[in-house]
Amino acid sequence: MAIHKNCEGVKRRDCLKFGLGALMGGGLVNAIRMRAQAELSPLRKTSCILFWLDGGPSHIDMFDPKPEAPAEIRGEFHPIQTKVPGIYFSENMERLAGIADKLAIIRSVRHDQNNHGAGNHYMMTGAPTRIPVSCGAFVSFHPSMGSVVSAERGATEGLPAYFSLPSITRSGGPNFLGARHAPFVVGDDPNRDNFSVRDVTIPSGLEDIRAVSRRELRQQVDSLLRFRDRAAGDPVLGADENFEQAVSLITSEAAQKAFDIDKEPAEVRDRFGRNTLGQTALLARRLVEGGVPFVTINNGGWDHHSNIFHSIKHQGRRLEEVVATLIEDLEQRGLLDSTLVLVMGEFGRTPAITTLPGSTTPGRDHWSNAISILAAGCGTPPGQVVGATDRNGYTAIENIYGPENLVSSVYLKLGIDPDKILYNSSGRPTHLVSDSKPIAEIM
Repeated sequence: MAIHKNCEGVKRRDCLKFGLGALMGGGLVNAIRMRAQAELSPLRKTSCILFWLDGGPSHIDMFDPKPEAPAEIRGEFHPIQTKVPGIYFSENMERLAGIADKLAIIRSVRHDQNNHGAGNHYMMTGAPTRIPVSCGAFVSFHPSMGSVVSAERGATEGLPAYFSLPSITRSGGPNFLGARHAPFVVGDDPNRDNFSVRDVTIPSGLEDIRAVSRRELRQQVDSLLRFRDRAAGDPVLGADENFEQAVSLITSEAAQKAFDIDKEPAEVRDRFGRNTLGQTALLARRLVEGGVPFVTINNGGWDHHSNIFHSIKHQGRRLEEVVATLIEDLEQRGLLDSTLVLVMGEFGRTPAITTLPGSTTPGRDHWSNAISILAAGCGTPPGQVVGATDRNGYTAIENIYGPENLVSSVYLKLGIDPDKILYNSSGRPTHLVSDSKPIAEIM
């Protein structure tokens, strides 16, 4: 499997080491929140599949083309008309342009965290970092969306509530929520022949007398420690929680069924694409079909400081083929109404095209003033663009939102109150999201 790096050289496998604007009044915000909570309560099996484009995808070269900008900004690609009159994507997004009537494109999210570590944290948690962090930092000052969903929604039929494929993102951890709400990482390639998820098959002898006795003895010892502080940092409790999760997985019929991707018809697997990203998206669909409420697909290699046009021409087209196929597949199965599909990264890219010293190919640098996000499903009104950037794509200028508003929208769609107060490991209260107003247009 290819290992992708971003500009500071951190590899995706390193992640495995880390366990409504001023125009909206409070009355309208509360009304939207109450309606969302009523319609999308935890009793309804809503889910989210997040395509995380690690490194920061270019908004101009994907969903926010600027044909009137100078050549040094608009780049090599031409805009194409989507299925929705008046909405244009880059020519590399042809498949998604063909189903634009099922999508919402948010063009007006922006923030001020212009490096990978801080930007990733902000977009993944809805909480800005409390202290300056380096570009390559793996930071977790606040629980990620997936971990919060795990804590609030819980496991289903032995399946963990939060998966990350094929690795955890740099800010995708649980922080003070504890080890049980870290993502279950499926690091194996589902496109491989005889794919199987490691450590979820029943070892021989697990249920023999000795194994049962050992588990009973362990439970008795644990009962003596019932007054132990359940802080997230307790390594013994973390090990206990991981052990319990492992036992649930290997004895869960739902888990074994979800992982058995070979049971998919050949034509379905072919439609998703016989490649790692395509089969990973298919596995994500099988997981939400089994009741998993949050799945992250961690797709690296989007830090295009050089060779941007060649990379997006190939990488972008593979991505859009997979995303379009997933959305169509969810719709055909009656799952799109209850599954939110998101495509985003930590920021966009600079409008100005640059060529780094020593490089012979052009690229774009980090740019957090303008971010394009694709959303579909789970009650998202389709066929629309939310907000706008200026003529040259430098900054969001209409219906401006922050990561907090996006994360609040996700929580509401999954039946979670973004106004909730959490308590960290030292007992101090903290807001789930720093601004609980959702993006009204996608609710």
